Amino acid sequence: MTDQVTDTDPAMEPDIPGKPTSASRTTLSHIMTHNDTNLLGTVHGGVIMKLVDDAAGAVAGRHSGGPAVTASMDEMVFLEPVRVGDLVHVKAQVNWTGRTSMEIGVRVLAERWNESDPATQVGSAYLVFTGVDADGKPRRVPPVIPETERDRRRYQEAQIRRTHRLARRRAIRELREKRAAEGFED
Repeated sequence: MTDQVTDTDPAMEPDIPGKPTSASRTTLSHIMTHNDTNLLGTVHGGVIMKLVDDAAGAVAGRHSGGPAVTASMDEMVFLEPVRVGDLVHVKAQVNWTGRTSMEIGVRVLAERWNESDPATQVGSAYLVFTGVDADGKPRRVPPVIPETERDRRRYQEAQIRRTHRLARRRAIRELREKRAAEGFED
């Protein structure tokens, strides 16, 4: 779904002005309750993943200036457990943009709601969102303009991840086509 070619000639499309990274950066904060726990008494990973998707979706919508949908999530890493009573901060920003897609980087931090200790990073993820029009078809998104050295590093790393995503997708498609040609059914 990301950066698919459409019938429109890209050379005929008007340029969209870029937006700086800071224009759509956001933080979502939430206190974890007993309703968020798993059988071990810690916060369920799916609860954290939903917060990650929510924050990334807000950033993607802000950056693209309209609706955007989750195309993929990769490298979701849980570093530490989150507990009931933790105040979770989900920080998200656009790392990279293509023609219709955006990579959103997300950091998850947790702190005790009633303590002054600094927040601890408990997770991170990278998501790809696609800007969509009213019919749900991919639409162009503004380029992101990295502002700091950290933003430029994230942009370069996102390009590497994109290259790996595309290579993985291509290799899987080729393997499936080869197996189909050999008569294997999946």
